[in-house]
Amino acid sequence: MSEQVLRSRRSCLATPGSNPRFLTKAKGLDADQVFLDLEDSVAPIAKPDARKNIVAALNEGGWGTKLRVVRVNDWTTEWTYADVIEVVGGAGANLDCIMLPKVQTAEQVVALDLLLTQLEKVHGYEPGRIGIEAQIENALGLTNVNAIATASPRVETIIFGPADFMASINMKSLVVGEQPPGYDVGDAYHYILMQILMAARAHGKQAIDGPYLQIKDVDGFRRVAGRSAALGFDGKWVLHPDQIAAANEVYSPRQDDYDHAENILDAYDHYTSAAGGGRGAVMLGDEMIDEASRKMALVISAKGRAAGLTRTDIWQPPAD
Repeated sequence: MSEQVLRSRRSCLATPGSNPRFLTKAKGLDADQVFLDLEDSVAPIAKPDARKNIVAALNEGGWGTKLRVVRVNDWTTEWTYADVIEVVGGAGANLDCIMLPKVQTAEQVVALDLLLTQLEKVHGYEPGRIGIEAQIENALGLTNVNAIATASPRVETIIFGPADFMASINMKSLVVGEQPPGYDVGDAYHYILMQILMAARAHGKQAIDGPYLQIKDVDGFRRVAGRSAALGFDGKWVLHPDQIAAANEVYSPRQDDYDHAENILDAYDHYTSAAGGGRGAVMLGDEMIDEASRKMALVISAKGRAAGLTRTDIWQPPAD
């Protein structure tokens, strides 16, 4: 599972399963992940056909290196078990994760894990291969987020679902992702984002920010995404193709930061070795680097590599 956790999820494109044209179009877009939706974007009457559309789209291929995820309905509905059985049974070999919305307790994740395990055994898939993405959308889910993150080794991401969350706490706003009227100092979402981020990082999961619904306001998307990216989030939902490039940029390290991180790692490896003098703290240009520097550099390096960056500046040890 550790290999999957490191896969890039800078942009996570929502695509309604009830629209075959959108499913086909999503294959050619530059999102890191596409999640084919059976939940909020699909009317109740359209859900059975949406399952069939999704199975067909997954089996047709053409997704390239994108992560292929299906968001099922939550466990309080009558659709969840059929969503999982039909999608995994019909296209499990071409599926990376199931996204479970409105997760409130660890037991809901365990229930999905057990169902997936049964399906993997029945259909001959590698046990545990299909991951779980857990979406936190209300106050109870947030209070249980640490237990949710550790409920199954399948859990790969913890996702913030802002619209339902805002409703669950009676937030005084109808604009998803923007600050509520009257909250003129700080960020009203900071506590929620940090709780999700701490749970994700404590247990080796990725943290994904939710959507920005003003799809024509790319500058607004970039501004809101920049807040969670600055905290350390790995990516964000995108609802429109115009948001994809912005997400990929915002959640990638800058080229000079990536180069610097790789140079810190190379220099630290050299100077701590016998050939480099076995030193634990040294100067790299005007900057002192040590073990803490190496840990920080590893984060930027991993994100840069996952995003496909290549080095433009390579450090060389000084000549003897």
